[in-house]
Amino acid sequence: MDWLYAALLGYLAGSIPFGLLLAKAAGKGDIRQIGSGNIGATNVMRTGSKGLAAAVLLLDLGKGLAVVLAASHWFSHAVPAAALAVVTGHCFPVWLKFKGGKGVATNAGVSFGLGWPIGVAYAVVWLGMLALTRTSSLAGMSAVVAAVIAAAVLGFERFVPVLAVIALLVIWLHRTNIGRLLKGEEPRVGSKS
Repeated sequence: MDWLYAALLGYLAGSIPFGLLLAKAAGKGDIRQIGSGNIGATNVMRTGSKGLAAAVLLLDLGKGLAVVLAASHWFSHAVPAAALAVVTGHCFPVWLKFKGGKGVATNAGVSFGLGWPIGVAYAVVWLGMLALTRTSSLAGMSAVVAAVIAAAVLGFERFVPVLAVIALLVIWLHRTNIGRLLKGEEPRVGSKS
């Protein structure tokens, strides 16, 4: 039953659509009608408010971290279920007809919760790739792969399977971005396109 409780905790917390809620509260309207229609921080930035996007990023990251830490306290052997569920809840929230974000920020929080060295590797690759390429999707996909590698080489082998599943999910959710990357049409952060 602990696995079920951990998964429910993760899914319900993960499905809180901070991007949608904060954008509406700030008078930016329905974020799903802007840009990519995604509820994540990258799309929130398209409203023109970097501060709002930063808040969404931190809250989405925070829910991933909070769920893993709570599961570690209450359901220690079911932490992988909570980790997968919180990212799944963010990507497929029941309240929004299962159309949510792409899981990059939430998985950053998960990575820090599973082990701070994993989180540091995630953050370094994410921010480094973003600085080098100015391409949010490429940075996010690189970070989720980095988390799997970091877990494998830094002594967190227990979490490699769940991080690998999350990485595959995040990459799959970026399939249209991958198509644009291959065509050289993926917009860069800060560009007008």
